[in-house]
Amino acid sequence: MANKLEEARKIINEVDSKMAELFIERMRAAEMVYEHKKEFGLPILDQIRENQVIEKNMELIEDEVLKGYYIDYIKNMMSISRAYQYRMQSGLKVAYSGVEGAFAHIAAGRIFPEGNRISYRDFKAAYDSVVSGESDVAVLPIENSYAGEVGQTIDLIFSGTLFVNGIYELEIRQNLLGVPGATVEDIKKVVSHPQALSQCHDYIELKKFETEEANNTALAAKSVVEANDKSLGAIASVETAEIYGLKVLATDINKSGENTTRFAVLSRVPAKTTSFSNSVLMFTVKHEAGSLAKAISIIGKYGYNMTTLRSRPLKKHSWQYYFYIEISGLTDTEEGKQMMDDLSRVCDQLKVVGTFAPHVQI
Repeated sequence: MANKLEEARKIINEVDSKMAELFIERMRAAEMVYEHKKEFGLPILDQIRENQVIEKNMELIEDEVLKGYYIDYIKNMMSISRAYQYRMQSGLKVAYSGVEGAFAHIAAGRIFPEGNRISYRDFKAAYDSVVSGESDVAVLPIENSYAGEVGQTIDLIFSGTLFVNGIYELEIRQNLLGVPGATVEDIKKVVSHPQALSQCHDYIELKKFETEEANNTALAAKSVVEANDKSLGAIASVETAEIYGLKVLATDINKSGENTTRFAVLSRVPAKTTSFSNSVLMFTVKHEAGSLAKAISIIGKYGYNMTTLRSRPLKKHSWQYYFYIEISGLTDTEEGKQMMDDLSRVCDQLKVVGTFAPHVQI
């Protein structure tokens, strides 16, 4: 019995020694993965890829009992790899527009949890910081389910050189915040961004609150802190309450239960990942009758489902427009290349500005 135990321990020691070498090798590969993600502005967690790894590795183990334990081992290994990459991410410079506690700040933090978030005064300044190399990526809103498209960001994407490397959905939950010690009954006036006030109109009317507008929800929270008045409340996120030391008096007070903002991650090079399945196209059509209809027909001809179509005015040409389109599918396939070639015949300007995975919640 003792000999068997000694033999087992010897095997374990030898295997552990080999596994230590392989562990270092795997983590060096994780460093390479992170450098790729940093360059292309991709988040650390890629759930689709992790699922693929698990499914592939399951086939390596025939013993059905051991297979379950091996899956746990792989999951733990990937968790360690993510933790290591998050540590490296602490130097990633993530640009956003607004102040600490604003929804863009929250979105940037959820996409890049360990990134170094840098505030800029407006969308263009955040965008330009990536163009110049001052920041690695920018996280900017492109659409809100309640208020519609964010035209400033769409215009920057059309006229600029950065690529959309992912689109992420942040559900907007508005809450009533007050200074420590305050109650809902103490509040007489609420301050927030006009859009937030509009979204919470029913609740405000019910409570008979006076309203005051602010440039954004984070600044509203900051003004409540500075006033230190129990009768003054802010409408903002739970994260904003934590940042400014405010108390959450009531949660989910916005009347729309489906208030979501889509944020795009923008970087200097296009993403290369199997996780992204949708593409973003932008183009202008020739000033000829039926040009837009022809362009849309070409997209459908090659089997691409058009999920979004928006028009925006060209700044330098009155009554002329460019188009923002999201399609299901990628354009680097043979059919995609042929579609782009056909589109070029009816479009004056045409470019693929990015790829993304649809409906990714953050």
